[in-house]
Amino acid sequence: MSVYLKCIADTSKACAYEGSYESARAHWWLENLRTRSNKQSTALSLLGAIRFAHTDLEPPSFDCYRRGTGRDYRGEYQKSRVFTYLMTGGAAIAGSISAKNIVHSLVGYMAPSEDVLALAKVEVGIKDIPEGSSISVMWRGKPLFIRHRTQEEIDEANSVDITSLRHPEADSDRVKDPRYLIMIGVCTHLGCIPVGEAGDYGGWFCPCHGSHYDISGRIRKGPAPTNMEIPPYVFVDNNSAVVVG
Repeated sequence: MSVYLKCIADTSKACAYEGSYESARAHWWLENLRTRSNKQSTALSLLGAIRFAHTDLEPPSFDCYRRGTGRDYRGEYQKSRVFTYLMTGGAAIAGSISAKNIVHSLVGYMAPSEDVLALAKVEVGIKDIPEGSSISVMWRGKPLFIRHRTQEEIDEANSVDITSLRHPEADSDRVKDPRYLIMIGVCTHLGCIPVGEAGDYGGWFCPCHGSHYDISGRIRKGPAPTNMEIPPYVFVDNNSAVVVG
């Protein structure tokens, strides 16, 4: 039995179709799909009509309003960059010179005066010191020990195995002339003044806490951590005098 069905394919058109219910449903589905695809094509065509970039248009030129020197902006940029570099370099050099002068002035202000520097050095005559004797003078507020050693004392100082010392130091590293030992007479423990020709090693002995130094001023026993300090000095007048400082 055939059924006469009417199908609306478009809002402005009507068509008659004779067939079964399934055929009518399939026809309606195809028409609906065709309508949707037409709408999508229309939307894509509208999007394609929109211009997102205008590369074919020339940008406006304002050269007629610019000065002659400003039209070639690349060349002017190079010139201005060179000028900037020159100004920056000149400012850096001037700042460095100013900083140098300021630091020099501050250091000169804090440096000791000429009379203080004169007192920082002391000249001592050593030719009259008997062999096997010592003298003590003041230098920068500290006692300075100068000993004229005998040959036996020199040999004894050189015979010590420095690897066994708390503060390893060879006797040749502590003297410029083996006959004369020049050192600051202050114990390296707590700053006491040691006594000469005393102690277990025939050198110096600190009575405060019992530090023993040998004939080269090296710590051998007691709480002192290091050897007695050797100051800077030079011999003058054919080793007849010494300038300390």
